[in-house]
Amino acid sequence: MRLGVVDVGSNTVHLLVVDAHHGAQPLPATSHKIELRLSEHVTDDGHIDEKGADDLVRFIRECLDVAEDQGVEELVAFATSAIREAPNGEEVLARVREETGTELRVLSGPDEARLTFLAARRWFGWSSGTLLVVDIGGGSLELAAGMDEEPDAALSLPLGAGRLTRDLLPGDPPDAGTVRAARKAIRARIASDLRPLTKVGAVDRAVGTSKTMRSLARIAGAAPSSEGPYAARSLARSDLADVVELLGRTTAAQRAELPGVSASRARQLLAGGLVAEAAMDLLQVERLDICPWALREGIILGRLDQMG
Repeated sequence: MRLGVVDVGSNTVHLLVVDAHHGAQPLPATSHKIELRLSEHVTDDGHIDEKGADDLVRFIRECLDVAEDQGVEELVAFATSAIREAPNGEEVLARVREETGTELRVLSGPDEARLTFLAARRWFGWSSGTLLVVDIGGGSLELAAGMDEEPDAALSLPLGAGRLTRDLLPGDPPDAGTVRAARKAIRARIASDLRPLTKVGAVDRAVGTSKTMRSLARIAGAAPSSEGPYAARSLARSDLADVVELLGRTTAAQRAELPGVSASRARQLLAGGLVAEAAMDLLQVERLDICPWALREGIILGRLDQMG
């Protein structure tokens, strides 16, 4: 069957269309991405403003048109932290439902972590042993670990790259004192929540997912996207330290000239680097293998399992 997944994140609305069959690898047919920047349409009290809601409705309609053109038989739509945490999130969801006919499923943070873990497990396989997955989104950081397809620990922390840039890293670039304060706050928050992960025990393979991780790895010398999804890519902790130092002294425009960095995400990449470095340091991870599959693929795999 042809399955479509609409992912409403803090940065983008992304439609992924795949040819999906139970027991087979989902094969991408088309991808349609729209820059929404929903996190920039959040008021001081956390509400999504009217323009943000207007843009979301318009973009969902656009995704529906593309899905119909691509012959999608079933469409799954979900939203993450930007809507989950907004006091008027239910009102925004109701408006999307009434004006587009689309029911947006709001994932909890732990569900995000579990589904991303499932995608990484399926990509790297059982031979990876006990797996640790680090996923940095625009609004939240997901961490999960375990030896099965269901992780033994799954955490979601409000440490997304977009959120931290907005709240802790003003300036272009932010001054050194601001970066140090943000670094301290990030590490304190991760350290306070690590116990469930450390109880899992020794990790055989550590994995990084998300556009942020791919960009950091590309700056550090990983293979470009033109080499395809099967090219082995990784991010070493020692290389990441150099990348973070570089990002801390460059402007968003200068970062956008680096390999693998888009102009739309350049400003928040420093925050993503600080989070990745903190997670690797505190979890004592020397290398993250970069996984091309993440939450959207986890949603697809979960649906295929239901079909089976």
